[in-house]
Amino acid sequence: MKNLRNPSRSSFLSLAGPFLLGVFAMLALAGCKPSGHTSDPRLRPIDEMLDSQLPAGTAKSRVMFYLSSQNFPVENTGDPRAIVAVVHHVDSDTLQPATARVTFHFDASDNLKSYELVAAASSASRR
Repeated sequence: MKNLRNPSRSSFLSLAGPFLLGVFAMLALAGCKPSGHTSDPRLRPIDEMLDSQLPAGTAKSRVMFYLSSQNFPVENTGDPRAIVAVVHHVDSDTLQPATARVTFHFDASDNLKSYELVAAASSASRR
């Protein structure tokens, strides 16, 4: 009599191997993808700071309080679902200043959905 366990087990293993390899490959690629909201290496410290202080889901009032408490100027956008601020930061490793124009996007409940950064000219009048 044939042993039916071995063929099904070997079939399972032959299918599971490529599947697991695919899963690990996708995870590895996801880990290699540039993280954050910018590809500009000069803005990564700003991105990391904002990501830790203002994660997705943060209330709009909390975002406004944070920007105000850090003395980051806010621009008038005319869009009730967006805030634009000029964010300054000095990289503690390189001591290089960076300035970004950050657009924060909010959902219908005034919770932060996402933000994007672009390089902005530094302001000499920053205190």
